[in-house]
Amino acid sequence: METVSTNKAHGGVQGVYRHSSTVTGTPMTFAVFVPEHEPGAQLPVLWYLSGLTCTHANVTEKGEYRAACAEHGVVFIAPDTSPRGEEVPDDEAYDFGKGAGFYVDATEEPWAANFRMRSYIEDELPALIAGQFPMADMARQGITGHSMGGHGALTIALRNQGRFKSVSAFAPIVSPLHCPWGEKALTGYVGGDREDWRTYDACALIADGFRMPEILVDQGDADSFLAEQLKPELLREACAKAGIDLTLRMQPGYDHSYYFISTFMADHVAWHAARLKA
Repeated sequence: METVSTNKAHGGVQGVYRHSSTVTGTPMTFAVFVPEHEPGAQLPVLWYLSGLTCTHANVTEKGEYRAACAEHGVVFIAPDTSPRGEEVPDDEAYDFGKGAGFYVDATEEPWAANFRMRSYIEDELPALIAGQFPMADMARQGITGHSMGGHGALTIALRNQGRFKSVSAFAPIVSPLHCPWGEKALTGYVGGDREDWRTYDACALIADGFRMPEILVDQGDADSFLAEQLKPELLREACAKAGIDLTLRMQPGYDHSYYFISTFMADHVAWHAARLKA
């Protein structure tokens, strides 16, 4: 693991790191904020998965999470959204290819060799964190994310309930089976059989019996993607049928941007911290 940069913030250290991923076959960059702590202390971990076109830097620079993480003693990890490099295939559109990994393991060519963000987030990067950051308590992990990253957070938590004790999301894509972003990404990465998509759809996973005890979602009601792409009502319906405690907060006047995310980030950090410390 290579240290790209470190900066002191709120008494802790904001670092950016790079390593060679065997899963994606590329270098991968990620950010970790470690709050000030006593030697030997074990701190809970909160993963943040970013949305379309983003890298680790979007939330690191605009997410306003460090003060809350310092207050609650939470390690904050922000991975990239896709493999990168000159040899990695790409697409001209913003919603496919680099910056748009959708947290799936691609099976279709030419994407299958590199676009394996599910395995990267679920397996490879956690193992690296466990080895390189001894203060990170991998028995106490929560996960959150924005938009495409909210989709990633929900589906990864549902598939790995034993690992993640809490899950939340900001303006998530709740059902890729039922929106243009999802249909494009899953067709391109996973193929045309919609049954294969269900493992990457939070509402379908819930219908198929996957569970989390509770979910927190914040969604701006002035979000331009609300009606066509995000459709939080589908998650509300799925959770109601399954008996999952969903807190869906429609936030008046807020859009899809980091102005929205940063406003409610401290709430999410505190919500996760309460559940990870229990």
